Amino acid sequence: MTTWHIVASEYPPDIGGVSDYTRQIAEALVHDGEEVHVWCPPSQQRREASQVHVHTEGGRFRWFDLRLLADALDAYPAPRRLLVQWVPHGFGYRAMNLWFCLWLARRAARGDRIELMVHEPFIELKRGPVRHVAIALVHRVMTMVLMGSASRVWVSIPAWEPLLRPYALGRRIRIDWLPVPACVTMLRHADGLVREAYVSEAQPLIGHFGSYGHEVSALLMSALPAVMESSAQPSLLLIGARSQAFRETLIARQPAWSTRVHATGYVASADLTRYLNVCDLLLQPYPDGISSRRTSAMACLALGRPIVSTSGHLTEPLWETSGAVKLAPVSEPQKFASAALQLMTDPGERARLGRAGQRLYRDRFTLSSVAATLRAASSEAM
Repeated sequence: MTTWHIVASEYPPDIGGVSDYTRQIAEALVHDGEEVHVWCPPSQQRREASQVHVHTEGGRFRWFDLRLLADALDAYPAPRRLLVQWVPHGFGYRAMNLWFCLWLARRAARGDRIELMVHEPFIELKRGPVRHVAIALVHRVMTMVLMGSASRVWVSIPAWEPLLRPYALGRRIRIDWLPVPACVTMLRHADGLVREAYVSEAQPLIGHFGSYGHEVSALLMSALPAVMESSAQPSLLLIGARSQAFRETLIARQPAWSTRVHATGYVASADLTRYLNVCDLLLQPYPDGISSRRTSAMACLALGRPIVSTSGHLTEPLWETSGAVKLAPVSEPQKFASAALQLMTDPGERARLGRAGQRLYRDRFTLSSVAATLRAASSEAM
């Protein structure tokens, strides 16, 4: 049995993709007989019962919190294996927590094994406000420190590997792709009562699942008019945190849609299937293109739901070759809308897409395969 120490900037009941991912990985490893400790910020809400040991001694990962975290970790046998869920904006200090990176380097120097799971590496370095440039530069310094102390690096999408490699400064370090699984509880059938609450029997129901950030919301705003004003007159179900606020914005621009646009608000992963399964088609645009780090897309694939998405600079070739999703260039909202309209009138193609997506998910992205990869790597390291 391996003892895992997972360091994360968020963990349930905190809401977020890293939170969901960390919980899934931790519980999957426990299910496989491993001992798992998660070190994360405190939460005011009581955490659900689990065999995962959750520790909050690290506070918000400020320099004085890290002393307490070090003392708490030192109570466990050395060398310790720290699996760090890395997002540069997750650990405080306005996304510039160099203290935390140096602390990890010290742990590595003392013999602990540091592994990084890189969900996002750093923000783009480009002309703009001085603060943005400063953050981008600090991110690169943080990356150099991390790449100098890590024994192994995992990445949520293959595109991160060539971005990270130069910051190893010639050091040979293994970087492998570790896909992000879906954050849904599998159910067999759609809930008819849920569908009836949003749409009549013959009316199409399209949906979007996400957190409604500015860029994704802008893409939806560009594509939705052609879809919503089509002869099919579909209803739209917005699923996820901040969906209600996005609905209000949408209705303010398009008052005539008020009876056809619905929002669920935040939905727990245990209930998510009920809402995704009732949608005939999911519209999932992403500003950098669909990729294997998009947990919202993973959830739709896992349930066999047909997806229209965007292709961009982070889109892996498998999305095109698998035929598992309908793609349109991120810069062409008209093509995105046309693809959605075509699928709305073609139930056969929607069914084919759903099957292809579910097959792709089962072949490449399941939680069991991700946990097995981590355990195999642990055996290699010992």
